[in-house]
Amino acid sequence: MRGLRLAVGALLLVLGTSLVTWAAPLKVGDKAPNFTLPDQNGKEVSLSQFLGKKNVILAFYVLAFTGG
Repeated sequence: MRGLRLAVGALLLVLGTSLVTWAAPLKVGDKAPNFTLPDQNGKEVSLSQFLGKKNVILAFYVLAFTGG
């Protein structure tokens, strides 16, 4: 289970890093582009699934589950 968590964390880090390199910066008030990421159970969740909701919070825990 720990290995899966590390793999998901590494994938999120790689995806986040690659998005920063080619995505145009967002300004305050801009709509976020749609994206899909795995949740804590490995199920894919897309931002578009939350259309119509007032607020959506996306949290990244850097170095979570790394044991150090």
